[in-house]
Amino acid sequence: MGTDSGIDSIFSAAGTTLTILIAVIAVIIGAGLLKTYMSWSRNNAQPLLFVKAAVVSKRSRVRSQQPYEEGQHQQTFTDYYATFEVESGDRMEFTVSGRDFGQLAEGDVGKLSFRGNRYQGFERDNNRVIQFG
Repeated sequence: MGTDSGIDSIFSAAGTTLTILIAVIAVIIGAGLLKTYMSWSRNNAQPLLFVKAAVVSKRSRVRSQQPYEEGQHQQTFTDYYATFEVESGDRMEFTVSGRDFGQLAEGDVGKLSFRGNRYQGFERDNNRVIQFG
């Protein structure tokens, strides 16, 4: 009879530990979702701005994901970024689509549109010389 109560206490402790672990994981996931929603909401609350800007640099980052099961192919992802300089001299870097990345060239001057920290588009001027003022 003494061993039954010992086994019961082990299972009770394991159950409590598992419950705490699941709660911690749920809180971490919830915090991540809340942060994402807050960022999305903050960007949507910002006005759509149009400013004269020049493309000063472009970069890309290639990431790969190993397959979970044997026989699957490795997945590769590319993130594209463009840095713009506005009339005040400030620089802003945005994530852009692959299509926009391919159409932008360093030195392009035009009208940048963005909302918060979200790139909306770039309309190039015919004049490629950087001239502010």
